Amino acid sequence: MNDFQDKTIWIIGASSGIGAALARELSYRGARLILSARREEELKVLNRTMGGGHSVRALDIADAASAKKVADDLVAAGHDLDSVIFLAALYSPHDGKTKDIEMIHKMLDVNLGGAFNTVHAVQPYFEKRGKGQIVLCGSVAGYRGLPTGQPYCATKAAIINLAESLHIDLGRKNIDVKVICPGFVRTPLTDKNDFKMPMIIEPEEAARAIARGLQSRAFEIHFPKGFTYIMKFVRLLPNWLYFSLIKRVV
Repeated sequence: MNDFQDKTIWIIGASSGIGAALARELSYRGARLILSARREEELKVLNRTMGGGHSVRALDIADAASAKKVADDLVAAGHDLDSVIFLAALYSPHDGKTKDIEMIHKMLDVNLGGAFNTVHAVQPYFEKRGKGQIVLCGSVAGYRGLPTGQPYCATKAAIINLAESLHIDLGRKNIDVKVICPGFVRTPLTDKNDFKMPMIIEPEEAARAIARGLQSRAFEIHFPKGFTYIMKFVRLLPNWLYFSLIKRVV
């Protein structure tokens, strides 16, 4: 299977979870990868498990200047980027407890600010090249406001909106913008949850779904379908009905 042969893909948030699983899947399919995250040693270990043929660039995506420098360095080093996939995220459990305001701002800086920093870093290159792909990671948690979901759900809702807007604006410039909206995936982030997560899947299944979606014409890559279609239906409910139902559930 070599459907990504000769494609150069930059994965931001590749050190664990969906990002690491996606790296392994795309490597298997023939892609050349640039692996980024804050934890450089984990990236090096991941690279070694894939044969060591990929590039590791440690990065704090919340730092816009650092993101731009890494992107510029990649281009200067001769990497012809085809796609950049933003998967980095911070998460705190939906436990109903008051969140520390500093933690809230860190989540905003990484989850949402990181998405903007990613776009800012690669958009000029893709515009100059006349093609490219930008993929941002939202969540079905961003479809509607969920009980005790702040601030994580708010950042994911914003990413979905951002991706929709960019899909319109950058599509005119031959830049394909997509959004990933996972349901529950077993990762170090969801391991923090102390409730039963419906229809949870393994990161390898998520990675296969993303790999298929990257080459499709669809704007949104969502999975597992059995769960995401339920959430899409909930998204369509009028506010009065949604609030009435969710209060009964709570």
